[in-house]
Amino acid sequence: MGKYTENDLRAVLKEISLLEENQALLGWDSLTGMPEDAAPFRAELLSYLAGKSFALQTGTEYADMLTYFEAHPAELSALGQQLVIHERKKYDLNAKIPTADFIEYQKITSLAQDAWTKARAAKDFSIFAPYLAQIITYKKQFISLWDQGSTTPYDVLLDQYEPGLTVAKLDQVFGEVKAGLSELQAQLAHGEAPDNQILSRFVAKQAQSDFSMELAQKLGYSLKKGRLDDTIHPFMEAMNRNDARITTRWDEHDFQMAVLGILHEAGHGLFEQNISPEFDYTPFEKDMAMSIHESQSLFNEVIIGRSEEFWCNEYPLLQAYTGNTFADIDFDTFYRAWMVTKPTLIRTEADPLTYPLHIIIRYEIEKAIFNDDINVADLPALWNAKYAEYLGIEPTNDLVGILQDIHWAGGDFGYFPSYALGHLYAAQFFDAMSKELDLPAIFASKDYTPIYTWRKEHIWQYGASKTPQEILLLASGETLNPKYWLALQTKIYSKVYRLA
Repeated sequence: MGKYTENDLRAVLKEISLLEENQALLGWDSLTGMPEDAAPFRAELLSYLAGKSFALQTGTEYADMLTYFEAHPAELSALGQQLVIHERKKYDLNAKIPTADFIEYQKITSLAQDAWTKARAAKDFSIFAPYLAQIITYKKQFISLWDQGSTTPYDVLLDQYEPGLTVAKLDQVFGEVKAGLSELQAQLAHGEAPDNQILSRFVAKQAQSDFSMELAQKLGYSLKKGRLDDTIHPFMEAMNRNDARITTRWDEHDFQMAVLGILHEAGHGLFEQNISPEFDYTPFEKDMAMSIHESQSLFNEVIIGRSEEFWCNEYPLLQAYTGNTFADIDFDTFYRAWMVTKPTLIRTEADPLTYPLHIIIRYEIEKAIFNDDINVADLPALWNAKYAEYLGIEPTNDLVGILQDIHWAGGDFGYFPSYALGHLYAAQFFDAMSKELDLPAIFASKDYTPIYTWRKEHIWQYGASKTPQEILLLASGETLNPKYWLALQTKIYSKVYRLA
């Protein structure tokens, strides 16, 4: 018998997983129901748990175990061998960070989220700025430890959310998307713009919730494995495949925000709820690249949530939940209003055509932070200038400007591009699905089980055991191609805007 067995490896991975489940649950509570004054104590607890997990993942015994299995791969199952490769990459990243710095970094990100909340209430970036500056300083320190010859510092961060992704690749993809968008928007300017004033009609919060959750469940989201709560910035938090919780925010004169937001977060939840049980208590149940995760939330929100075939059959349900609110509105009028495209300051409220521009703005600012060392105090002005340049509108205060996203408070630099990539992946998955399924018949039946089954078989079950590129290639037969997203948006909006 060897020095270690696969059971030894699994035991360590399970302990790490259990610690991370605790952190996830505490993080969810911090953003949904935790009392305001509890923030410093919560930061201490989260940093303590993070330290315990970090110590396990960077300890000398774990390093010895990985080295042993690398020398004796035959003593592991195929999955065990794959886990060792995955964990070695994580170990080589984590072990380079001094433990004290890692724990302090976790504490700062926890405090930063509380500061971000207070800054939003005051519409004042300066309250959050000192915490953001500390996070960026730590990130730059970590980059210097992680870098193994990347072309730019920001490439190091991109690779952690999407392995192999670089500034050079993103500039190329975003360039193609911007060019296609510019051409389409020029065409739409000559079309017939719909009136979307009906979307501001009053819809009670409870009606929004009941309707949205019925749609989410029709698409497969299980309330036996999830729940819905209120928060400032919508998110999904998964403890495990049987506990994937979603959140949203409400506006009774903008029900579209909650409907699409709930569909979006339920898409994340669907992924988490349907990962193969073989990956329980392993990193393959949690370490999914964010682009593939976002592709599934955006599949719900954009591919289905803005589909004419979907709404044609679900609009009567909306009318049933809202009484007389839309009794005077025929389906075509409703759907064209639902699909209006126009610039907005808030990323999460953007339509599919303007959304990529919100991401490109954030991408360019993050590049400026890490590749050009821009000062934190200058970020609001840069943010506002880019909104004026790309969308033709400028924030009137920090709340609708640089404080709208929570990501930087959590240190998630390099994450935002995943949203745009998620749009592209989702459209490519949809094209592949449409070649295998009779989608018009499925939408007409209001039984979306075949769509659920296709997504589980081709995407969800793999968790993080395959890269996004591998999943995309298996499902669609080719690597990432922005043409599917551009073709889909052109088809949809040309009809909505009644282009000749």
